[in-house]
Amino acid sequence: MQHRLKGLKPNDLEAVRAAPLFRRMPEPAMDKLLASASVMAVPRFGTLFFQDELADRFFLLLNGSVKLSRLTADGEEAVVSLVEPGQVFAEADMFSSARYPLSAEAVEPTRVLVFTAEEFFRCMRADPEVAFRVVEALSQRIRGFVQQIEHLHVRSSPQRVASFLLNLCPEAGKDVHFELPFEKSLIARRLGMQPETFSRALAKLRKIGVETHGAAVFVANTAKLKEFCASDDGGAGRSWKQ
Repeated sequence: MQHRLKGLKPNDLEAVRAAPLFRRMPEPAMDKLLASASVMAVPRFGTLFFQDELADRFFLLLNGSVKLSRLTADGEEAVVSLVEPGQVFAEADMFSSARYPLSAEAVEPTRVLVFTAEEFFRCMRADPEVAFRVVEALSQRIRGFVQQIEHLHVRSSPQRVASFLLNLCPEAGKDVHFELPFEKSLIARRLGMQPETFSRALAKLRKIGVETHGAAVFVANTAKLKEFCASDDGGAGRSWKQ
């Protein structure tokens, strides 16, 4: 795959090809998509698109992070997802009402690769294999949303926080250190809870060796954290093994 897209770095290509949507995309289609794509730099709090705006493009996050949210009927912001580097987003919105159901805002200085809906549909019509890749990627996304719903409705607040932290752990083992990628208030909204509930959940996780100091996180034992995530006692208190 060769191209001369302005602003696209060599390691960006690796991120493109690693994304589920593009992992097995036919080379001719991938070249055409990249030829019509563009790299966009977005400052912190910059908006990529607004809820109900025409969905004429989709994105792959190269660097930074993006918040996908929706305004509820009472005007409250509901954070639906936090996009991380290497992830494609807003591609499904082009197939339904052709309107974005969410708004996208950069949480920090961000770079995205922007693909046009026009060229994407042209590639789908020219090569049915592209359509299969879309179905495959969207199926993975649906499975992810099913897991997300399970976490929100079945797991306790401490378990939801524990699962989020476990996914951030750079490695399994003991004495693991890492930094939270987002502000705690944003993580709380992503997990479907108030900031004070998030703080209480973190306090309960101290009993299983999780300490936080600002954005710094220390996990004494990832195996114990994983065990807690799968336990029936989600309160991290009454019967949890010390």
